[in-house]
This record gives sequence, structure tokens and C-alpha cells, in this order.
Amino acid sequence: MTIEISTDASKAAIASIQRYFKENMDEPIGGLEAGALLSFFLKEVGPAIYNKGVADAQTRLQAWVGELDVEVYEEEFSYWTTQGRKGARS
Repeated sequence: MTIEISTDASKAAIASIQRYFKENMDEPIGGLEAGALLSFFLKEVGPAIYNKGVADAQTRLQAWVGELDVEVYEEEFSYWTTQGRKGARS
């Protein structure tokens, strides 16, 4: 599966890469090079990050489903206990 991001996210990521290089590296990086680096990371590292996100979501959903019976449990045959002794014949 190819990891893709929106055009706006891509532009923001490229600008961020360029800023990182400007502030942390000896030489700045151009837009074309930053775009190529972004593409490389999306192809090479993106799937690992994506898979981790899917695994985390799956774990969270399994935990939620495991607690579903507690969250939505309804007592069975509780009419008489909730009504008390009303209507009981003496």
C-alpha cells in the first residue's frame, strides 16, 4: 500500500524539511530535494508508522469491545425488583 498525503500536507512537510536543514545542517536544501526526501521517507518509513497506527487502533478497539458487556449490560428479568412490591397481593 502506498502512503500518500494531501497536497497541502506535502507542501507543509517540504517547508518543514527545508527549515530543519536550514536550522540544523551545514547546507540548506532546495524544494526539489526536500520533496524527494519526503517521497523517500513516505515509501521507506511511512509503512512502519502506518502499521503501528493500525496496530494501536486495533488494540484500542479490542479493549473497547472487551468492555462492551460492562458498558451496555442490562439486568435480565428485573421488572419485579425495580417495581418493588407494588401491585403484590397480600
